[in-house]
Amino acid sequence: MKAGRLWIVLNPAAGKGRAARQLPKIARLMRESGREFEIFTTEGAGDAIRIVQGLPPGEDDVTVAAGGDGTCNEVANGLLSRPAGVFGPPRLGLLPVGRGNDFAFSAGVSPNLDVAVRTLLEGREGPLDAGLVRGGFFPEGRYFVNGVGIGFDAKVGFLAARMRIKSGLSYALAAFAILARYEPSPVIRIAYDGKETTLPATLVSVVNGRRMGGVFFMGPQALLDDGLLDLCCVRHQSGRLKLLGVMKHYMRGTQAACPGVVTDRAARLLLQAPEGGMAAHCDGETVCFDGRELEISCVQAALRLVGGERRWS
Repeated sequence: MKAGRLWIVLNPAAGKGRAARQLPKIARLMRESGREFEIFTTEGAGDAIRIVQGLPPGEDDVTVAAGGDGTCNEVANGLLSRPAGVFGPPRLGLLPVGRGNDFAFSAGVSPNLDVAVRTLLEGREGPLDAGLVRGGFFPEGRYFVNGVGIGFDAKVGFLAARMRIKSGLSYALAAFAILARYEPSPVIRIAYDGKETTLPATLVSVVNGRRMGGVFFMGPQALLDDGLLDLCCVRHQSGRLKLLGVMKHYMRGTQAACPGVVTDRAARLLLQAPEGGMAAHCDGETVCFDGRELEISCVQAALRLVGGERRWS
């Protein structure tokens, strides 16, 4: 890859302010590299999308999300909502200075800023799929790069976002709090690639990446460039202890062996809730609190991912 410009979109609020403290170091490392760059800082939700949409197109330019999973989501949505360019899929880079940094983990981008900058500048790149979810607050669709969480996962994410703790520990604590409530599970019908399953679902994950919440491996075998999304759903468990046992397996990525857990892969899924409603998020962005229908599809090779050391498929 040629050395194009680096457009760095930094969310200073990411990681409860950690990203803002890293801004001077990022600027210094970029100046020392000799690469042409510009840093934009966001001020609120949706800013990263608008900033990216306003960037001039460039054949070898890389748009870099400096923040957490929410920043990655907004930058990806900004890139994918622009008119199709003549240079092929847009290039996305990552500087994980947020809280969970789950997508960066799947992409093999180091949490060490010096290493992340070095691999970004080295310019190794590969194809990156994106997901698209339609429904809830986004009838026209919202792109995601890491995954969609429905039910237990979404409720945990909503609660964790309100916590002051800066690390992935907030997600684990929120999981125990939601577990203690032990709310009824909606009945969800999932149709995908000629298959169909209906179950009272405590948790449904449709993921492109491998991890959510800093510690839970929702798609332990997921690949970023296979044209498929990994599905994992948990049938309602008869008791808190059984559900807790499944959650422990999620922390090791071994939940497929648990009774009542369904796993598969699909390019397109339709989820309907004939009984109850779905609480859902994509990359931490709220999709719905009580949704009845969601359509989720994979957009193969929608982006080019620059940097990272994990091997693609």
